[in-house]
Amino acid sequence: MSRSAYNPANRLRRYVQTLPAVLVIALLMGLPMVMMGFVSIVERAPDGGVHWGEFTLRAYSNFLFEESLMGGVELNTDYVTIYIRSFVLSGLTVVGTLLIAFPAALFIALQPQERRNFYIFLISIPFWVNLLVRNYAWILLLRTNGLIDQALIGSGIISEPLDLLYTDIAVAIGLIYSFLPLMVMPLYAALEKFDFSLVEAAFDLGANRIKTLFYVIIPGVRPGIVAGSILVFIPGLGAYVTPALLGGSKSMMIGNLIENQFGAARDWPFGAALSFVLLIVVALAASARILFGGKEKHL
Repeated sequence: MSRSAYNPANRLRRYVQTLPAVLVIALLMGLPMVMMGFVSIVERAPDGGVHWGEFTLRAYSNFLFEESLMGGVELNTDYVTIYIRSFVLSGLTVVGTLLIAFPAALFIALQPQERRNFYIFLISIPFWVNLLVRNYAWILLLRTNGLIDQALIGSGIISEPLDLLYTDIAVAIGLIYSFLPLMVMPLYAALEKFDFSLVEAAFDLGANRIKTLFYVIIPGVRPGIVAGSILVFIPGLGAYVTPALLGGSKSMMIGNLIENQFGAARDWPFGAALSFVLLIVVALAASARILFGGKEKHL
């Protein structure tokens, strides 16, 4: 590296050039996070909002405990259950999108270049339609005696409606459909750079298709799998529209719980505390991605 890279004038110039971006990130991302953390430790006002001069950790204690009718404190696992449900559904969404996206991305990567752009165009089409409209379409498909029930009953596969709507299964289906392109794109980017001559070498050495897939292809595109999993898992945790429309009150997730606290319950500190806990989880997931990605470079 040349000495000019260590020149104080060049270093100062780089700092000045990046300063506007740093200020924008601090203003649009850092400031709301600080405000959210501050609201989570102040007292709730009776009519909604907060008392800015009174500090307490009540909002965080309400995550696990609640006051009983007799004035005591009781364990309340309702909110923990919602968080666990959100994590499970987000994990299922990652698995479901991966199982669908990997063959699709592999198929696209093996096509001629002129066809790849067309298939990527088809993958991106759902993003052109509003998410609300797409979820309403799934209501027509999943509701009792809807299109799916009628098709299965008409073919003789089932004799009674499945009643899929307003269940965790319906939410999982909606999340997988909504976030599928976010898994396909990173996988395709990794597979496009993959050296498929390694597959031919594996076949020449006696490996079958299953061993080649698990010992050659998947390790070679692991960064794309990790990136796609993070892109699906993080927004899946905070999903709001899909659980509200396809799950109702029976399959509430973190995003719906937070909205209820700021809206119907008017408990801003508790809503901010729930948001801050979710932020910590997302930050840990992002940190794990950075650490995992760093290890991949040294393999």
